[in-house]
Amino acid sequence: MYWRIRLALRQLVASMVPSFVKRRIRLRKELEQLGRAQRAECRPDNLRSERQISLSDIFASRDIHDIWLESEKEIKTFRIPDGTGGVNPGDRRAIYYLVSALKPVSVLEIGTHIGASTIHIASALRNSSGKNANLTTVDIVDVNSPIEKPWLRYGATHSPMEMTDGLGHGALVHFVTDTSLNCAAHCQSTFDFIFVDGDHSAATVYQEIAVALSLLRRNGVILLHDYFPDMKPLWSNGSVIPGPFLATEKLRGEGVKVTVLPLGALPWPTKLESRVTSLGLLVKDE
Repeated sequence: MYWRIRLALRQLVASMVPSFVKRRIRLRKELEQLGRAQRAECRPDNLRSERQISLSDIFASRDIHDIWLESEKEIKTFRIPDGTGGVNPGDRRAIYYLVSALKPVSVLEIGTHIGASTIHIASALRNSSGKNANLTTVDIVDVNSPIEKPWLRYGATHSPMEMTDGLGHGALVHFVTDTSLNCAAHCQSTFDFIFVDGDHSAATVYQEIAVALSLLRRNGVILLHDYFPDMKPLWSNGSVIPGPFLATEKLRGEGVKVTVLPLGALPWPTKLESRVTSLGLLVKDE
């Protein structure tokens, strides 16, 4: 009973703290943790450069649009919920288009969650790269646990594995329960496309990018989620997740020749009645 009272008091106090104060506290904590992070050795040689990627051509592609319409019909049958902390429907479509256009054979996803991005990556992979394609998706939680059933907590009706199996993509998807950094340290594979969507803290993203670069194949791509340029809000709710921006700025400050290409406004809705996305491509700075 006592712990419940303490929890209620903490929640009450937290609700009384102004949002800007919370943001400052979070930013200070992020900077402190990032400052203690051991310097990472990074080689961005295998990254694509910005001139090798035309986002306008990708998102305006009629061929991808037609394939997307067919995949969307199948994916919609699972009624994947929005607002669960994962990628929104507009971001999912953007990821589908990117994978379809860039045609990676091997993909690493950091942060499975309820499988919203997972199923879109798998569908795009199967359609664009064929039966030799493979997707490794990592999460600290056993996202397919038949006992815990974590997807139910977010309003999803199917586990990520049930969705990939249901679409016939199960053979190309490998689920891993581990931390991103531990998984990467023991990984024997390399990848054409890496999606970083883990815990978003600056110190962790900093290390995740470093290991992602070491696992990247030539002309590979790294996609970041929740990248807020200059830590400015993207939507009307004023929220900002500073980690990915701080991590990339630290790398740049250390002389790593990378930059982030924000996807900006998409041709379709994302969230809060806007078309803006927080997705950003990490590219080689030439």
